Amino acid sequence: MPSVSCPGVDVRSCGIEDVGRVALLAGTAGFFTVVILMPDPWRVVDREVADAVAGSFLGRLPSDLVDALVKVGERIDYPAGSTIYRQGSFPRSVLVVSGLLRVYMSSPEGRQVTVRYARSCDVLGIAVLVGGPADVGVQTLAESSLFRIDSRMLISAAHRDARVAWALAEELNRRLYETLQQTAINAFGSVRQRVAAHLLDLASAQQRPRGHLMARVSQQELADAVGSVREVVARILRDFRVERLVATSPDSVHVLDPAGLHDQCWNPPAL
Repeated sequence: MPSVSCPGVDVRSCGIEDVGRVALLAGTAGFFTVVILMPDPWRVVDREVADAVAGSFLGRLPSDLVDALVKVGERIDYPAGSTIYRQGSFPRSVLVVSGLLRVYMSSPEGRQVTVRYARSCDVLGIAVLVGGPADVGVQTLAESSLFRIDSRMLISAAHRDARVAWALAEELNRRLYETLQQTAINAFGSVRQRVAAHLLDLASAQQRPRGHLMARVSQQELADAVGSVREVVARILRDFRVERLVATSPDSVHVLDPAGLHDQCWNPPAL
């Protein structure tokens, strides 16, 4: 544990206030022994996971079950553009600690449609624990940190404890309503909402692992895709540039802030 002695001066003047917690152990004749207690990086990680658990439906489960799930779980970091679940894969559940992910379905021709976005404190995979493998894929749109949940432990607890079963039912109900809302945005959203959603969908479909989110599309093509005209789309893209959400070139749109652009899909300001 590192220490430093500072003769007759305020501890803060030693230039160590930003390094870690400071403990004043002893003082004699104007000399103070200062011990710098460095933060434990593992505890920082644990705190982030604990915060995500508390903010999710898992936080409403019995405390002994939550402790057990956290103890046996595993945190994994993924770069942007990673596919963490493919159609028909073995069911598994994860808690989003940080980042942004999308859940999408694909047509036989390769077209994709997003059915859900997931952010910090969201849990993915509850439905597949009940219904089995799903015909969806899950992709990270930004660097994401996930915490693996022991599916067998969670399902076993639900079979024994009605409180756990009801919490799962509430979570499934909430996800159903969010999926319905996403479907409504895809079909009936404002032009601004549809442009933001289409840019995320298009960029994520073209993204490579560790690559940038880049939608290769012209303003006219984007207008055709969302059922509008180029002038309206150009104005929306200009607003997105001002808000530092995207950068544009004649034939592409670079998504700078995936989470911020996703916010436009849900709660955009009025045009």
